[in-house]
Formats: sequence, structure tokens, C-alpha cells
Amino acid sequence: MLVSRLLWGVGRCRLVSSSWCSPVALYSTGISNSVAPGSSESSQKTSEDIPVQLENPFKEPPKRCILCEIPIDYKNVQLLSQFVSPHTGRIYGRQITGLCNKKQKEIAKAIKRTDTMGFMPVTYKDPAFLKDPKICII
Repeated sequence: MLVSRLLWGVGRCRLVSSSWCSPVALYSTGISNSVAPGSSESSQKTSEDIPVQLENPFKEPPKRCILCEIPIDYKNVQLLSQFVSPHTGRIYGRQITGLCNKKQKEIAKAIKRTDTMGFMPVTYKDPAFLKDPKICII
């Protein structure tokens, strides 16, 4: 027996006339599945059909702070003198040193502690440390 039904879709109606109608044919956008549900030819996804997730080749590596791996000690005068201006004695800012916020605060605190304890003069840089390689952009 041939059954005719009127289906109301999204914004339009379609006339479906068949004795058997699959849910795929009822709710699809016009493409119907012509294979019966009990058939051996029913489509099944294999591992070859699934797309492979790839790493983004244009992704830049995350920028790392140069001191994140190094513990900061107020007695390490040679390291601390790299972050102090030799002419004015001022501590360089984050935009110049390239340090993360946490390490910049630790450096500033260690430099101030070193100055008050007398390990490192802040007003001038020790001439022995003037030939050290530059850590930050000056």
C-alpha cells in the first residue's frame, strides 16, 4: 500500500510518497539514503574516513623567560648587575629585559636587597662585570 504524507520542514514542505521512509530521507536537506536499513550495503565509517588531526605548522613556540629555570639569589652579584644600568644605576624595565612579571619582581627585590646589604653598589657597575655578555637589549 502506497502512503502519501506531507512533511513540514524548515521553511518549506515536501511531499513524500513511499511505503517505507527512512529518518535520513525525512530530515535530510534533499539527499536521501536509498539503502534499506537491513541491507548489507549500509554505510559504516572506517578509520580511513575519519580526518587526521595535524599540528599547526605555523604555530610559533611559546616565548620563555630566560630566568624561569634559574633561582634568583641576592648574593649572585654578577647576574644581578646585568639588569642594572652602569651609568645611572637604575633597574631596567620588563620591556628591555624581556623577563616575565614574576622574575622581574624577584630581580628588583634582589637588587634592592643586595644594595642595602652592601654586596653590589647600584650607582656604578663593577668594572670586572663590564665585559660580561649582554643578557637584555640595551
